[in-house]
Amino acid sequence: MTAKAERVRRIGWFAALVVASLVTVLGVSLLFAALRNDSSIEAELGQATAQVESVTFDRTIINYATPDGIVHSPANGVLYPAGLAAGQLVNIEYDVGDPELARVAGRSAANTLLPLGSMIFFTWLVAGPLLWWIRRQRLAYRRSPAVSSV
Repeated sequence: MTAKAERVRRIGWFAALVVASLVTVLGVSLLFAALRNDSSIEAELGQATAQVESVTFDRTIINYATPDGIVHSPANGVLYPAGLAAGQLVNIEYDVGDPELARVAGRSAANTLLPLGSMIFFTWLVAGPLLWWIRRQRLAYRRSPAVSSV
């Protein structure tokens, strides 16, 4: 193995480690963000019935009225929208202090554990053997006797 190949393997090992670590940090950060949102909602809990306006891959838009008669439509959509369809009426819980923060009633950060856990698990399922294989190749090169050219 040449010095260039050794350098490429070292960079590949480092890149795989960084990507897997970043995915892990992002997943854990998302879990803490979900817990914080749930805590905010539960601190000043309001309940309402909302109508689902649209469902897209990145958010679900709802409309609901608070007891003071103001209609709210959270710009970022509702939290934990799995299984909702446009036109559906759904019970929601929202933060009275910030009505833009709303979640489907009965759902919580626990709904994020399976997707985030799976994402982190499969990331390391791929990265672990890749890191091991690259390291093994580097160690095998270092242990092999140098081949001299005549």
